[in-house]
Amino acid sequence: IDEIEALSSIYGDDWCVVDEDEKIYCIKISDCLDQPKWTLCLQVILPPGYPTAEPPIYQLNAPWLRGQDYTELANSLEEIYVQNLGESILYLWVEKIREVLIEKAQSSDPEPDIKKTTEEVDEDDGDDFLLDYQPIQEDQIKMLNDMTSDSQEDEELPPIHHGNPITDRRSTFQAHLAPVVTTRQVKRVLEKLYENKKIASATHNIYAYRIYCEDKQTFLQDCEDDGETAAGGRLLHLMQILNVHNVLVVVSRWYGGILLGPDRFKHINNCARNVLVE
Repeated sequence: IDEIEALSSIYGDDWCVVDEDEKIYCIKISDCLDQPKWTLCLQVILPPGYPTAEPPIYQLNAPWLRGQDYTELANSLEEIYVQNLGESILYLWVEKIREVLIEKAQSSDPEPDIKKTTEEVDEDDGDDFLLDYQPIQEDQIKMLNDMTSDSQEDEELPPIHHGNPITDRRSTFQAHLAPVVTTRQVKRVLEKLYENKKIASATHNIYAYRIYCEDKQTFLQDCEDDGETAAGGRLLHLMQILNVHNVLVVVSRWYGGILLGPDRFKHINNCARNVLVE
């Protein structure tokens, strides 16, 4: 209670009580400039055992925060918790996040897209995928550009199937699958998926594809981790074991603030296997 009162006093209007009974709080953090360009919302749930026996359950909300940036910041918060076991750590967490935002403001990182930073992050864990416009994530598909530059621009978009989500400790995993026979189709499917705001805001979008080249009797295949180290390679290995080809599988993960360890790879593979079987 003393910690909450202190934080409320320190951060003023940026501190928000979401649910007093459930001990859910939210704080808006910025890079401290007069006209902040990097902002982030930290939501925390304080479990009954906090701070002596349990860490806060948290979520970092910022449309620009994903992939490696999210992983590094989450690891920093985990490190602070481990270094201060049994102590109140919310102030340390907030100031660490602010430090990261200030570093980004002072670095050469491009300013985040204004449209994206002012959008609410969709917290719905359902599987209702209405494809609204969202700028595509070029870093995810740029490696396909060279391979597809000579292809026809009007190549047909394959049908995309969304698998059933798996949720564990606030992290949600969902696989998406499309039949593909060219790298141009792979690129088009990724573009289409990223038009969906929910998919585009996922912490990681891991993918792998295998295309059988009949004339050469070889496989054209590749994978992408998107910040979840080794996940893309594991996904491709699963597809090799199952001997599937002419297919692209994408697994989206929305991180929920609790580290899952090796279980995350199990969920990624289970999602992919299930959608392939379907």
